[in-house]
Amino acid sequence: MVMVELVFWKMHGLGNDYILIDNRDGRLRDEVLSPLAQNLCRRRFSVGADGLLLIYNSAIADVKMRIFNADGSEAEMCGNGIRCVAKYCYENGVVSKSEMSVETLAGIKTLWLDVDGTKVKAITVDMGGPTFKRESIPVFGEGEFINEELRVNDKAFRATCLSLGNPHCVIFVEDVKNFPVEYYGPRIENHPLFPKRINVEFVQVIKRNLLRVRVWERGVGETLACGTGACASVIAGSILSRTDRECTVQLLGGELKIRYEDNRVFMSGPAETVYKGVIDLEGLI
Repeated sequence: MVMVELVFWKMHGLGNDYILIDNRDGRLRDEVLSPLAQNLCRRRFSVGADGLLLIYNSAIADVKMRIFNADGSEAEMCGNGIRCVAKYCYENGVVSKSEMSVETLAGIKTLWLDVDGTKVKAITVDMGGPTFKRESIPVFGEGEFINEELRVNDKAFRATCLSLGNPHCVIFVEDVKNFPVEYYGPRIENHPLFPKRINVEFVQVIKRNLLRVRVWERGVGETLACGTGACASVIAGSILSRTDRECTVQLLGGELKIRYEDNRVFMSGPAETVYKGVIDLEGLI
C-alpha cells in the first residue's frame, strides 16, 4: 500500500519556523527529502516554513536531526531547529530526560532542557567551537577571514567569516534596522568567495552585552531568527573586542542568550509548537 498521509508538527524558535516530521521508521526515502522540503515550505501554497526538520534513530546519540532549507538544500546545523527537535522529543516521549544528545551533520550536540512537568520551557545548546580556517568554512583563499574587506558591487564591508558546522559571514553595521538586508544579503550569500554560499549576519552593537542582529539565511532569505547566526555574531564581536563574551542577541523574532567561553559557545532560548497536522503527500513526492 502506498503511503499518502503523514503526520507533522509545525514548530518555531523565535519565529524561525519549521515543519517537523518524525522519520524514525524511515518512511521518507532520502531522494524525496529535497523536493518535499521545497513543496512543503512554500508559503501560501502549502504548510509554509523556513525549513523541514526530520528526526531519525541514531547509533551515537539519543536521536539524529536532519534539516532541509526551503530551497531544498540540506544544512549542516540549525540552532533554532535543534531546540524544536529537543522539545518535540521530550514532550512526545522519544527521549525522556532533560539532558539529551542530538546527532547532526555538524557533529553531536548536547542540550539541557528547562522543563516544567511534561513541558519544555527553554533549551540550552552546546553549539561546539568555531573554526576560522577558510578551507573549513569554506571561503576561497588561505588562512583566516577576520575583519577582512568584502566588496559587493561598489561597496566595501569589513567581514568576519567562521563556521559552527555551517558557514557564517558577520558584518557590523551602524543601523541594522534600516540596513538594506534584502539587497546585500543575497549578493553576499552568493558571492564568488563562498563556494557553498554562506549565511550572513548584519550586527549592530547596542551595548557590549547587547546586540541587534538581522540574518540572511542561505537557501531561505531573511529569517526572524537564526541560532547559529546569533552565536556567530557574539563570537565575531568577541574576537574583534567589540563585545563581551556573554550577550543578549535581539533578533526580529525575539531574544537569545549566548555565552562564548573556552572556545565553545552556548545558546539558550525557547521553542514552541504551533500545531500538529496531516500532510497529503500525493503529488508532492
